[in-house]
Amino acid sequence: MKQTNSLWIFVLMFFTSACWAYGGGSSSSSKSCDKPKFTDFVPAENAEVAAGSAFSFTASKNTYPTTIKVNVKEQAASIKVDKKSDGTFAVSGKLPASIKGAYGRIAITADAQSNCKGTGGWLVKIAE
Repeated sequence: MKQTNSLWIFVLMFFTSACWAYGGGSSSSSKSCDKPKFTDFVPAENAEVAAGSAFSFTASKNTYPTTIKVNVKEQAASIKVDKKSDGTFAVSGKLPASIKGAYGRIAITADAQSNCKGTGGWLVKIAE
């Protein structure tokens, strides 16, 4: 009986150590993806604006400013990117004048460190 118990204890210890060695813990060498974030949208969500109106938003510090792209109803919008004193980026632009009488999503895409891609945006109503 004692020999059987000893065998079971040995088997359980062997499998337990193998399970611990298998992994699952975090590693300090791996980096998580920190996607760029977009805030401070102007005009506000669902606001009614004229065609060709100005818009603006803020992109987070980890955003690569040269990768920021803005589209409205699949049309590229011209933008200007300025670095703020806190390290974030002020992005401003104008809606395409050809879009009238429809809702349009101001869709943002950008890249950040560690090859992370981020998206964001908001919906506005573009008047006739």
